[in-house]
Amino acid sequence: MTRISFDIGGTFTDFALQTADGSVTIWKVPTTPRAPAQAVVASLRQRFGDNRHDPAYDPASVEELLHATTIATNAILERKGARVALITTAGFRDVLLIGRQKRYDTNNLHLDKPRPLVPRRDVFEVDERLAADGSVVRALDEAAARQVARSVADGGYDAVAVVFLHAYADPVHERLMAALLAEAAPDLPVSLSSVISPKFREYERTNTTVANAYVAPLVGTYVDALTTSLRDLGIGSDLSIMQSNGGLASPDLVRAYPVRIIESGPAAGVMFCAEVGREEGYDHVMTFDMGGTTAKLGAIDDGSPAVTPTFEVDAVNYRKGSGLPLNIMAVELLEIGAGGGSIARTRMGLIQVGPDSAGAEPGPICYGHGGTEPTITDANLTLGYLNPAYFNGGAMQLDAAGAAAGIETQIGQPLGLDRLQAAWGIHSVANANMERAMRIVSIERGRDPRRYALVAFGGAGPLHACRLARALEIPRVIVPRGAGVGSALGLLVAERTFDVGLTRFVRMDAAAAGPIATIFADLEARVREAASHLGSSGAVRLQRSASMRYVGQGHELRVLLPDGSTDAAYAEQVLQAFTATYQREFGYSDPDAPVEATDWYVVATVAGDRRGRDLRLDSTATGRDPVVGERPVYMPEAGGLVPCRILDRYALTSEHRFVGPVLVEERECTTVVLPGDTVSLSAAGNLVIDLLPGQSESLAETTR
Repeated sequence: MTRISFDIGGTFTDFALQTADGSVTIWKVPTTPRAPAQAVVASLRQRFGDNRHDPAYDPASVEELLHATTIATNAILERKGARVALITTAGFRDVLLIGRQKRYDTNNLHLDKPRPLVPRRDVFEVDERLAADGSVVRALDEAAARQVARSVADGGYDAVAVVFLHAYADPVHERLMAALLAEAAPDLPVSLSSVISPKFREYERTNTTVANAYVAPLVGTYVDALTTSLRDLGIGSDLSIMQSNGGLASPDLVRAYPVRIIESGPAAGVMFCAEVGREEGYDHVMTFDMGGTTAKLGAIDDGSPAVTPTFEVDAVNYRKGSGLPLNIMAVELLEIGAGGGSIARTRMGLIQVGPDSAGAEPGPICYGHGGTEPTITDANLTLGYLNPAYFNGGAMQLDAAGAAAGIETQIGQPLGLDRLQAAWGIHSVANANMERAMRIVSIERGRDPRRYALVAFGGAGPLHACRLARALEIPRVIVPRGAGVGSALGLLVAERTFDVGLTRFVRMDAAAAGPIATIFADLEARVREAASHLGSSGAVRLQRSASMRYVGQGHELRVLLPDGSTDAAYAEQVLQAFTATYQREFGYSDPDAPVEATDWYVVATVAGDRRGRDLRLDSTATGRDPVVGERPVYMPEAGGLVPCRILDRYALTSEHRFVGPVLVEERECTTVVLPGDTVSLSAAGNLVIDLLPGQSESLAETTR
């Protein structure tokens, strides 16, 4: 039986096909932005046709289809989602406009708040009110609610979000409103905050519910159309789609909770890095995924990807509070507009790179598809890092002369630089942007990068990884086999998961045992029901956690909790877990201070087949010299333009060891090994680059 995974990115769509014996074939094709599924269907049709005599390529033999997508993310970033009506409690019409009343940049007098997904004219009020404990202060005015339902039904809306005050404590009013909407507009998708995000804090809960409604029609149509197209190819298996939390879900769950796939593709890549870390014996890994449109940076601590119960979309300059907050479990990532297609321009005598991208259409100048603005890929080609005849394994021929001319005229001449200086300026400015982001993920979040390995993947990641590692004093870079399609491979090793959570304030004292037992009984029943729709029949594993704090604090700490019986002793175990976590995070704890939990979570994971984790990519060739040529490459670390050996990744064995500068070429990506660094092949088939000690000069200094 065959498993196929595909990740649709902004520039390329990556594929991995795994057969019954675990062997994996990988490839990538340009994305078709106007119709993302078009590239998937066309590529699979071609593969099936070209290999029609191979049973592994029989559409009827496809057992699993695994998918990661950025469709929901792009809809929010570009504000191209559905027209949504928001129904809320009277007096709370402006929650989305007010936000948290915090300035994410204190000294910027001209900053803009995130633009809400729903304009004020589409917000409707209903007279009702619950107290924080769920008790009814004012009953729902059914006559007024019925009139609002009719107004929404007649308003031409694509979806509706219902967010009533304190509905996380009791959903009674939201359910009644949903029933009235079903009468007035039975075909209108309705998102209830008590279902999508039953958490306290009105702004975050409202924004999460609105985001779910905003992307629901688009995601539903997309999933249905993609499923139909794949079945037209003869593939009968259902899709499993990557969620932001790093787990796979069925189409039904994705249609119901589309907000959960906002970080779908990047999450798959982090799961891939966790598996690579296990292969190489690293529990602490920094992840670096640089594709054609963006760069994503994350971390793996103690062998597990860092997961956060809330994150922001469309943040400004990485500033907390500058984006749209979402109350969903997500792999902790920082995403910036620095991909191979990121456009370089001059501004006030300086080089600016990104965040906008040339994408797949028209793409960088060197693609020859009509692109006119220089990009990071054009710069890397001009610097000699890319082989114009072997890009994407030779499937694309790059126009080196056109790239160099575009850089020289648009960047070099305005700044008085020659083409190499201008190209290096683009490359190093992009690196400096990524260094800044990586420092946020590592140092600013309490991680010492010297204790981590850097796993680099994506089509452009291995080109930039060693310079980033030097800047942060990361001693080792790992470039996995199949790095160019890392997210597609991550789908093959991911498991099926679903999480539920709710807000219940519980003081950790002698009376806490009863409420905790009730909370987890409810959550575990709900998550087991959801797990039955994940598309797998394996055993279900549950993990508990809670958001906790000292009484009086304004922010919480996510604490992993033990499983087992929720008896009288369990409350003490919860308190001990919080104390240990707080001590580890902040270096101190107060045994006498009262503690409370605010949010409670249970994650269900359906055990999968281990076969998916045993990835066997193209076998390593032996008996031939891996050095396949030499070309001049710009290496400021070696004084400028220097001759550089070119290595064939597929000819390397574990016995080979090379000292940079060298370039390691493979079909989907190229790895730049800097002067003095040592590259070798591990027993697992991954490239391991040991950095020359003492070469940790900041990229900002290199740029100057």
